[in-house]
Amino acid sequence: MQLYNTLSAKEREALLEEAGEERLTLSFYQYAKIGNPHLFRNHLFVAWDQMEVLGRIYVAHEGINAQLSVPAKRFNEFKTFLDGIYFLNDVRLNIAIEHDLKSFLKLKVKVRNKIVADGLNDDTFDVTNKGVHVNAEAFNRLIEDPDTVLVDMRNHYESEIGHFKGAVTPDVDTFRDSLDLIEEDLKDHKEDKKLVMYCTGGIRCEKASAYYKHKGFKQVYQLEGGIIEYARQVEQKGLENKFVGKNFVFDHRRGERITPDVIANCHQCGEPCDTHVNCANEACHLLFIQCESCADKMENCCSPECVEVIQLPYEEQKKLRQGIPNSNKIFKKGRSEKLKFKK
Repeated sequence: MQLYNTLSAKEREALLEEAGEERLTLSFYQYAKIGNPHLFRNHLFVAWDQMEVLGRIYVAHEGINAQLSVPAKRFNEFKTFLDGIYFLNDVRLNIAIEHDLKSFLKLKVKVRNKIVADGLNDDTFDVTNKGVHVNAEAFNRLIEDPDTVLVDMRNHYESEIGHFKGAVTPDVDTFRDSLDLIEEDLKDHKEDKKLVMYCTGGIRCEKASAYYKHKGFKQVYQLEGGIIEYARQVEQKGLENKFVGKNFVFDHRRGERITPDVIANCHQCGEPCDTHVNCANEACHLLFIQCESCADKMENCCSPECVEVIQLPYEEQKKLRQGIPNSNKIFKKGRSEKLKFKK
């Protein structure tokens, strides 16, 4: 029984290009009590590998978080499979606005302690006691209310390229950093303010809404389906679009354009730009914003030092990637001291 990938990303990329078949990029999540995440993980891998599904999926005792690429011709088969799992029957699927054959190049199903890392160790906290879900229309009405505080539950590098007008955008690196920060900032308004939250697809808000209810907030709301579903509803129903810029996504596309506005800047030259890239030096792999001009000049690297590295023979580059300390730069997410125009 095959329980792991047998093809490299490059091999898979070549096969996808050769096939040229339409694929759908989508995501979903569900908080549920999974008794044996490892067994469930293997069940998913075997079934989805046969369906040619690719993506990144996390399974834990608290549920599942999935970001996938599915062959369009097998979507109904995929949906039938999900509906056959009791806690995934009719689960909301966030279909991407833009589709790309190469959004994912491998099928990775991993067991984690939690599907959203929160740093919480509180046995009295019930993640299923969530806030009120609102659609795009209700969301637009809510955020016009002067008694509403709108909070972006994403990280700084996500909100930097796009966010809702008037939203509080915490300058944080991780979801766990934002939980205590927001509670402290709004501690005097647990009774009188409406706390409205949004994120990419809803999974972080789901946990955050339950957390803030647990902490005593009385009026807690979340945008159902996140920015992805909001953009779809706005277009379908002809609603006013209150989001500006680009929506950061966690696949090879790194972003979906929601409006033409470019609200960020190239981290190297300061010119308007909202294109996230990873440094071409694999020993660095820093995520940052880079315009086409700087990409050409810097050979897709974040710094002159990294440009020097990529000129080295491949085996020497591999040696530079060895060791945990050398991989830590990836977590800076655009905060490297080598970037002149970082946020």
